Amino acid sequence: MDTKKKIVVIGSSNTDMVIKSDRLPKPGETILGGNFLMNHGGKGANQAVAAARLGSEVTFISKIGYDLFGLQALEIYKSEKINTEFIFTDQKSPSGVALISVDSFGENSIIVAPGASRSLSIEDINKAEKKIKEADIILMQLEVPIETVEYAATIANQYGKKVILNPAPASTLSNSFLKNVHTILPNRIEAEMLSGIKVMDIESAHQAAKTIGEKGIENVVITLGKDGAYVKEKDTYTMIPAKEVETIDTTGAGDVFCGAFSVYLSKGYSLAESVRFANAAVIAVTRIGAQSAIPYKREVTL
Repeated sequence: MDTKKKIVVIGSSNTDMVIKSDRLPKPGETILGGNFLMNHGGKGANQAVAAARLGSEVTFISKIGYDLFGLQALEIYKSEKINTEFIFTDQKSPSGVALISVDSFGENSIIVAPGASRSLSIEDINKAEKKIKEADIILMQLEVPIETVEYAATIANQYGKKVILNPAPASTLSNSFLKNVHTILPNRIEAEMLSGIKVMDIESAHQAAKTIGEKGIENVVITLGKDGAYVKEKDTYTMIPAKEVETIDTTGAGDVFCGAFSVYLSKGYSLAESVRFANAAVIAVTRIGAQSAIPYKREVTL
């Protein structure tokens, strides 16, 4: 089960500008003090780097601007041995940027200016159709246009590929789209938007997973941060606790989870086994940054 599988990640590429301070500012408030760092991020890029470092052959489909941020990001993806053949350049829009504040508890507040990510088109997906056909897993999020994601899911489903959807940022999704998804990976907020049920505990997580499943998805994994993840695998429901670690920065933790989950699922492991591996990979929260914190396969122990 250790052969290298092929994962196509469709999503955003951003540059993260991070300020770490004791607490997050209130509206209208200025806080002095704090450390600044700049990382390459974006949900799509984070998930692509995670999947590559954790042992998969990754193709990343994305769009960048013709600027310093985009060109730097491209070089980083190449250094991670990610196939960049289908990272397109938008001559009119800047590369995506995220402004991130992180407090002393590791909680964050994020504003994203998507830039070129918002122009990833159906035509771009068509250009990469051969790679989708060759892949074992298609992993997507919602920082690129919803119509592009829906189209990619339809193409992938036609080829019998497993589509993994991280529905972030939270959005209303059509049942016709969801029926093309093999597994959906929402957090508490996204699960509430999809189900109408506020996820507070195991019982509400169960009801939310069941309700989301009724939209046409057999497999639902609700990520619950330090509490772990609640899994609906067809008709089986399981609560899987997180590994206890000292949290420093949660930026990109959900993306590491999604990338790691997809790597294990591509190898034929069950949802529950894939979640346990993904939980173990989230040692990323013990480090600062998004991509810079992503672990390598040798660092992850179940």
